[in-house]
Amino acid sequence: MKLTERRRRHAAVVSLASGGAVVLAVAVTVVEHLGYALAGLAGLACAGAGGWYFATSHMPYRLVAGAFAAGGMAVAVWAVVTVAEGPYEALRLAVLLLGTAVATVAARIAVSSGRRTVFVRRQPPQRPVLVCNPRSGGGKVSRFGLDERARAMGVEVVVLEEGDDLEQLARDAVDRGADCLGMAGGDGSQALVAAVAVDAGLPFVCVAAGTRNHFALDLGLDREDPVSTLGGFTSGLVRRVDYATVRSGAEERLFVNNVSMGVYATVVQQDSYRDNKAATAAELLPELLGSQAEPFDLSFDGDDGQPVDGAFVVMVSNNPYILGATAALGQRPTIDSGRLGVFAMSTTTGREAAALLALSAMGARRRSPQWHEFTTHRFEVRSRCGTAYAAIDGEALELATPLEFRTHPCGLLVMVPEDNPRAVRRLHRRSVGLDDLLAVARGEGPAGETAVVPQPAA
Repeated sequence: MKLTERRRRHAAVVSLASGGAVVLAVAVTVVEHLGYALAGLAGLACAGAGGWYFATSHMPYRLVAGAFAAGGMAVAVWAVVTVAEGPYEALRLAVLLLGTAVATVAARIAVSSGRRTVFVRRQPPQRPVLVCNPRSGGGKVSRFGLDERARAMGVEVVVLEEGDDLEQLARDAVDRGADCLGMAGGDGSQALVAAVAVDAGLPFVCVAAGTRNHFALDLGLDREDPVSTLGGFTSGLVRRVDYATVRSGAEERLFVNNVSMGVYATVVQQDSYRDNKAATAAELLPELLGSQAEPFDLSFDGDDGQPVDGAFVVMVSNNPYILGATAALGQRPTIDSGRLGVFAMSTTTGREAAALLALSAMGARRRSPQWHEFTTHRFEVRSRCGTAYAAIDGEALELATPLEFRTHPCGLLVMVPEDNPRAVRRLHRRSVGLDDLLAVARGEGPAGETAVVPQPAA
């Protein structure tokens, strides 16, 4: 066994042992202060129930529900603070923090090399084209001078004007001889241009000029510095990532992040949503989730093959998101796993919401029958009425059902800046999980390392 592999396995064992010690110490603390622990869980349950009724009721009941939720959260905080102020709790807390730190550092050492993300270095494109949406992200294109900087790099720039067909602009660029397509805009625009690049067999450059830019985040690009993402045009570094598609009838659409159905997809259909998101959601939620609301007309087969009906949230993502309490919450640790991530919620009452929140606080949300979370290669969502609202990478649509989802492993070529391998390593190490550590301890390798290789000879 190589020294590096032995070091990784030893680090994994240390991390697992330290983490187990932390869990044991927490369990002992809970047993010693069982009354406070139960009070804290009861407070969280009250907060969950109150939050549900706050979202699904009108005034004045919403005010009462809000006060109930705030009171429940106050009880939970009080229980934690009271336990922490015990005579030996400061020392115990220090030990817990030290154990957590050791487990974290050892975990990162354990995944310092393993399954690799491969970057191929080749000649930069000779006729790259960047499509810019000047309205995206509150005008990031002009604020950061992305169009001017791209032209200075020898990139042809196409500015999306009011009424233009974005997909057609990208196809026209291909017809003119473009050998690389880029998009400066939000995730929905990224997906449309990426679809054209896939069809033409061209590499794609993601320029983070949108509002949230989740695709750029999970690629390891710097969203705070959109100019740096232009480096994909000149670095010559290419990596393969997954993309996913959703088929509705004869039409198939590519997405790079996720497709959301249910309450969110219904809210974003409203014309008022873009101008006033919070007010629109507050107005619609009681009608969509209140006691008199009809269940959502969505159904699918769960991981166990059993049908699930009436979920008010169904999200299908291009690679699974991290949904647990970690520093990488809401991120995808990898976008080349060849899997779709699926999660759904089917709570319909305050009692179910309270139980789900309490279970989540104990790290046992998957034990709730109202929580559905799994990965798959193919997935189908059905409805009895024959249509469903869907938000595809944030774009609001109404589609004919059934909706058929499929992953396309490593089907998208992305050109990235020179520092992307380092950023990807950081993402891998932040998102290490229990399964990864167990795999390393057994002599198997999780995600962790990157490699840059020259372009294969023709």
